[in-house]
Amino acid sequence: MNWRFIFKPSRHCCSSVLITTRTKTTSAQYVASRARDPTFEKLMEKYKNLLKVVAIQDLILASSNPSASISLDFLNRLSQKLHLNRGAASFLRKYPHIFQIFYDTNKSQPFCKLTNAAIGIALEESQAIKASMPLVVDRLVRLLLMTPTKSLPLRAVFKVWRELGLPDDFEDSVISQNSDLFRLCDGHEPNTHILKLVDVIPENNHLTAAVENWRVTECCREDSQLDRTEIRFSFKHSFPPGMRLSKDLKAKVKEWQRLPYVGPYEKIGEKRKSKAAIMALEKRAVAIVHEFLSLTVEKMVEVEKISHFRNWFEIDLNIRDLFLDHPGIFYLSTKGKTHTVFLREAYERGCLIDPNPVYEARRNLLNLVLLGHRAFFSSSPMIRDADQSTVDESRGTEGD
Repeated sequence: MNWRFIFKPSRHCCSSVLITTRTKTTSAQYVASRARDPTFEKLMEKYKNLLKVVAIQDLILASSNPSASISLDFLNRLSQKLHLNRGAASFLRKYPHIFQIFYDTNKSQPFCKLTNAAIGIALEESQAIKASMPLVVDRLVRLLLMTPTKSLPLRAVFKVWRELGLPDDFEDSVISQNSDLFRLCDGHEPNTHILKLVDVIPENNHLTAAVENWRVTECCREDSQLDRTEIRFSFKHSFPPGMRLSKDLKAKVKEWQRLPYVGPYEKIGEKRKSKAAIMALEKRAVAIVHEFLSLTVEKMVEVEKISHFRNWFEIDLNIRDLFLDHPGIFYLSTKGKTHTVFLREAYERGCLIDPNPVYEARRNLLNLVLLGHRAFFSSSPMIRDADQSTVDESRGTEGD
């Protein structure tokens, strides 16, 4: 859809947004002018430190040290990369429920390891991933089927292994263990590998995209407000609070919803340069990234990571602008030094509407992050329970 969303404060609502025709703006201006959604902004505010915690946790779990620990000296050398502005020790001490600092007398330096609570959550997530292995395989198959060549560079898949809920050893536990589905081939560049689907998968094997499932569900609802004759090519829309759509723009959204397109798992024909063909390709690009987000555990991903798939999906558009062009489907947040995109329809009040066991384990880790120092020095169960209720209350009011 060819328009920009220009931020214009209102006398009555500081978050009011007026939609106008697309203007010549830079990408940075376009991001700055987007409509903010307080629910997603609050969620990303909490995720900022969680992402740092997860990065350190992964380093500890990957350590070959018998004590399952890493030195603070090692972490300090990574401070800039991990965005630990005040150094490793200062950050670790903020989360005593997750990290434990101890002094190794043999090596004469401080080390860091995970607490029993954090180890328990990591084990919970690992077990949830193992239990969902058929779903993990299905996600990888679907990801490859969205590409015309049925192949992807392995390094691109590594970028999103956590988002897809893959085990950290997925090259062995998923790819090698399913040689009837996947094959690794040498790439055109040194030390690169291409992940391909094997030829035994039928060409006519039809997969249903998430948006297609929504359309069926919506058609079957007795209280559905959508015209069932127009839902065939529609996407679910829910615009950020304070965004006002003019009659003209509502008409354009309705027109876009009716526009036919090729689904994410369907073959695309010869690309044409007519206006209708270009609009159909743009809608197909929306369908692909919508399906990509639907395949992720938390229905969110960093824009930089999904950009690695753009050429392989044959998307001839700027991915970030695509998200900004469709604020009723996606939400782009710039919190935490990165740009992260959410699938709007998957969330309500800052939580997944349809949670899964891997997501639940990760939310448990977020709860420990939100606890900070609270209850750590208290031996009273009553105080600990009160602090836990503070976290639960925070989760329940994220959309307020």
